[in-house]
Amino acid sequence: MLLLGFSAGLPFFLVFQTLSAWLRQDGIQRATIGMLAWVGIVYSIKFLWAPVVDRTKLPLLHRLFGRRRSWMLLAQAGIAIGLLNLSFSDPSADVLRVAMWALFVAFCAATQDISIDAWRIESAPPEMQGAMAAAYQLGYRAALIAGSAGALTVAAGFGWQASYTTMAALVAVGVITTIASREPEAGASRDTLQREERVVAWLEQRTHWPHWLRNAGAWFIGAVVCPLIDFFGRFGWRNAVIILLFMSSYRLTEFAMGSMANPFYIDKGYTLTQIATVVKVFGLATSMIGVVLAGIVIAKLGILRALALGSCLIMASNLGFAGLATTDSPSLVGLAAVNSLDNLAQALHGTSLIAFLSSLTSPKYTATQYALFSSLYALPGKILEGTSGFVVDAVGYDTFFVYTASLSLIGLTLLFVLARRGVFYKSSGDGHSE
Repeated sequence: MLLLGFSAGLPFFLVFQTLSAWLRQDGIQRATIGMLAWVGIVYSIKFLWAPVVDRTKLPLLHRLFGRRRSWMLLAQAGIAIGLLNLSFSDPSADVLRVAMWALFVAFCAATQDISIDAWRIESAPPEMQGAMAAAYQLGYRAALIAGSAGALTVAAGFGWQASYTTMAALVAVGVITTIASREPEAGASRDTLQREERVVAWLEQRTHWPHWLRNAGAWFIGAVVCPLIDFFGRFGWRNAVIILLFMSSYRLTEFAMGSMANPFYIDKGYTLTQIATVVKVFGLATSMIGVVLAGIVIAKLGILRALALGSCLIMASNLGFAGLATTDSPSLVGLAAVNSLDNLAQALHGTSLIAFLSSLTSPKYTATQYALFSSLYALPGKILEGTSGFVVDAVGYDTFFVYTASLSLIGLTLLFVLARRGVFYKSSGDGHSE
């Protein structure tokens, strides 16, 4: 699981933050770099093709490796091919080619995430899932360091083609691990569509429809409609709408500033080596400590206070970036301080939201509801992230970071409303409603 976590995390920065540094260094406009962040929407809609990964048997590969590992290998091959093609691209000559291959890598990476999550759940009993998740997170964050600090260091010494070729070679970690691992047994206790009364009733009323169309409709009702009805039924429609608005706005600050971080460092005069050392290695290592601290804060203060503290810290870090933007010369001390605060804030911010989303799910629909929630919280932020380059061009970096900090006020306001309505006493999936 540790090595598969590394495989899952490796492509993430390579099509976002690291790629934005390459593009900015080649003189690509910030507005274009910001719009390229929209390739990340692929991660937010992966639930749309998850049933295909879950049920389709790949020719030949399925017989050799089984359902989960065959899809993992196919996705890993796609990631390697996409990164190799990125390495041979020239952003200054054809940025559209870069965008298309980045989109391809993101699609393959999202597909790999679907199959790895399924492998993790099916390969270990419930009492081991905590350890599996911890190993996954550690491997994932190690890969983020490789895909950011490692890629930037190689680029500084040997160029971007060598950098992305090296990253493509690192995909072999996931391939070897997948081949060496065992295919899990399919869970015999998985709920089937036929157990859903609404699905049965829907099918009975449409016996005249083609078989494939009835199956597609039955899947949609069982996978999307029933979980949503359950969610709205437990919390009441008013609370449910506010919850959905909250989760879709809570991380707007993180997403809105994400694609502009590396362009900011480069425009400010920091070298690739400095960015790799201070921002990526030191900062991401700090984020690992932040994850541990986040767990302690949630345990001691509860999810509500952790969510509020996370928003306050993320606002403070963005205001720190605004202050750094006003300095005349690049300061490594200032960069390290602001980046450390930002990584600690993101760790608490993200971990507390995951804990909250998990508390909202019903035991009957845990996987489906969590997949929908996790897709929803990222989608609005990714859409907004695509406009970040236009905002920087219009107002400058200092005002831009004040703007991104202010976006957290939306989530804080909705959090206050949810607390007043008692939602944090109802979010245990126990059937309470408004």
